Amino acid sequence: MKGEVHSHLEESIRPYIDLIDTLRSVGIHKDLALPTIAVIGDQSSGKSSVLEALSGIALPRGSGIVTRCPLELRLKKVTGGVNWKAVLFYRDKKTEFVDSSLVENYIEQAQNELAGRGVGICDELITLEVMSPDVCDLTLIDLPGIARVPVNGQPDDIEKQIKRLIMKYIEKQETINMVVVPCNIDIATTEALIMAQKVDPEGKRTVGILTKPDLIDRGTETTIMDIAQNKTIPLRKGYIMVKCRGQHQINEKISLEEAAQKERDFFQKHNFFRCLLNEDKATIKSLAVKLTQHLVDHIKKSLPQLNEQIKKQVWDLRNDLKECEAGPPQDPKGAKKFLTETLIGFINQIKYISAGELIIEENLFVQLRMEFKKWNDHLNERKPSFNNLPEEEITFNQNYRGRELLGFSNYKMFEVVLQKHVATLKEPAIDLLSAIKGIVIKQFTDVVNQCFQNYPVLLDITKVNIDKIYNIQSVQQEKAEKRISEQFEMEDMIFTQDPIYLKSLKEITKETFSEEQLPLFDKKCKYGEMLQAYYEIVVQRMADQLPMMITLFMLKQTAHLLSIDMLSLLDGANVSELLFEDSDVGKKRRDLHARLDRMRIGQEKISNFI
Repeated sequence: MKGEVHSHLEESIRPYIDLIDTLRSVGIHKDLALPTIAVIGDQSSGKSSVLEALSGIALPRGSGIVTRCPLELRLKKVTGGVNWKAVLFYRDKKTEFVDSSLVENYIEQAQNELAGRGVGICDELITLEVMSPDVCDLTLIDLPGIARVPVNGQPDDIEKQIKRLIMKYIEKQETINMVVVPCNIDIATTEALIMAQKVDPEGKRTVGILTKPDLIDRGTETTIMDIAQNKTIPLRKGYIMVKCRGQHQINEKISLEEAAQKERDFFQKHNFFRCLLNEDKATIKSLAVKLTQHLVDHIKKSLPQLNEQIKKQVWDLRNDLKECEAGPPQDPKGAKKFLTETLIGFINQIKYISAGELIIEENLFVQLRMEFKKWNDHLNERKPSFNNLPEEEITFNQNYRGRELLGFSNYKMFEVVLQKHVATLKEPAIDLLSAIKGIVIKQFTDVVNQCFQNYPVLLDITKVNIDKIYNIQSVQQEKAEKRISEQFEMEDMIFTQDPIYLKSLKEITKETFSEEQLPLFDKKCKYGEMLQAYYEIVVQRMADQLPMMITLFMLKQTAHLLSIDMLSLLDGANVSELLFEDSDVGKKRRDLHARLDRMRIGQEKISNFI
């Protein structure tokens, strides 16, 4: 249709419509309602014919649900060599074309992709931008026609689905509701108008479009005129009557330009509806002018409030972002630095835990001390009562007698008795090592989960490193077992400094004597006390040295080796991949950043416009 908008209006309205289209393009509509015109109607109300006449393009037609996704129709009047051009947007797809006959196929393809093949509907928006010297500056959103009875495989609740989708748009105060109603039915029973009245009971933002005036029954003209004159169901924006191409004219390939002329001729020759032409309440051309003016007036009225809403959103989003822990920067240099700091943070956590300066869930050193106390208790519980040793253990001078004469003691006796009892401690010592290994692995795993919980790729790689923790611990365990075995081999040597032994002997016997008197103490009746004194020294050595040895190998050295291994991730790392966030916090942060970016752009556009 060559529906030219008056030149004095074009200059004043175009910037407003462009502003709202720009805000919608950057995604402001995802957070805030924007001024728009939503087109609704029952099935077969003539909705598609009206949009076709306004846009000058053939939209999908047929029986049943034709519009299965919200279709945003952006019409832009252009000059300067552009004959006709269109751009179709949905999801992340963009298709440009210059052949208007392809519109119907492209929309059907988009609807099939979004809503599936068949008769289902989808909430996702399809945007068709049409640039042509023959269209008006206008943006509309076409919504699915209301189906009351499911047919041809439609879901049983298809009416509910469609009404829910329509309600999402028309209930917003920023929406002008364009209700398409055929003249040849009882307007009071029109579902689309009933829905509009529910959300706009005073009719302040509803405009009625009366279609199919050529199909009314003779004698009903006065009733239809009362509706058109806003006397039956008053609407603040009134009604406009149009006569679009019918299926017969489409089959005869009557162009939209010719159909527009036939429409004007129809009203001029109609005895009842002729007056509507003089009142600008008839024809698609009048509809285009009025819709554009309604939309611009609505935009002007909404802009101050929209500007304040955007400012508030920017403020709220910034505060929400402050509550989220810092995420990785978007630039490569900043991201690499962030990764380095994240890994260093992990390494420091391991370091602090190893030093006993950090508690994750359970205090590591409390757990270690509990195990070490068990070891110490075991050593004390296993102290033999050398005074009550069987006779054969202390009177075996014949079995272990060397060159000495009768009556002289044999040092071998002490060695055998002590070696036998010390050897029983080796298995519990290995058990202690295994227990400490499990505690350390659990603590280090907790640190991994805490430090990298927001980064699934980094967490997965580190979980491989958890296997490395096991491997490192296994290697360290072998080293520790070797040192423990060496410790027990050294204990077989039966050695301590004379002052240390003398001190222990004094504590056992409760007697005081000097080193010079000690040889006189070598009596059979004193063997038990002498053995006990030395065994106390063994217990003290074992009680301290094994925990220190195990802590060195299983905690301190493991932490150091793991830290070196983690730093190797920086070599040739795909930083963006490692720092990809898939956690709830990450998703929230990305969403907040995206919304804040949209709002900043919107704020800038409105500020420049005002």
